[in-house]
Amino acid sequence: MGIRVLIVEDEANIVESVSFILRREGLEVSSVADGDAALERLRGGHPPALVILDVMLPRRNGFEVLRALKSDARLSAIPVIMLTAKAQPHDRARADEAGADAYITKPFSNRDLVEQVKRLCGG
Repeated sequence: MGIRVLIVEDEANIVESVSFILRREGLEVSSVADGDAALERLRGGHPPALVILDVMLPRRNGFEVLRALKSDARLSAIPVIMLTAKAQPHDRARADEAGADAYITKPFSNRDLVEQVKRLCGG
């Protein structure tokens, strides 16, 4: 079984693009489209090795999901890449404070995404 990544993103074209990039690198990818579904997926079954998390999500935003993830002892070690259109310094600072391991702004380069994923997954 390969390294599993959960994409939390409500824009289907972004999910499709990121999934394609990561599968090409040999990773297993699944996705959910809102913050509540993300927490449900993370808390049930086998957690992924990495989460790629948008900020602007239905139901519960990415910062809320990140805080919940990092405050759960069973899940707190899972690295999180914030992948978002929010490029303001205060947004990046907010993600850092909540425990994000990387912050990539949209539009993003495939190379940057792959480099961060490999860095955080030990490859």
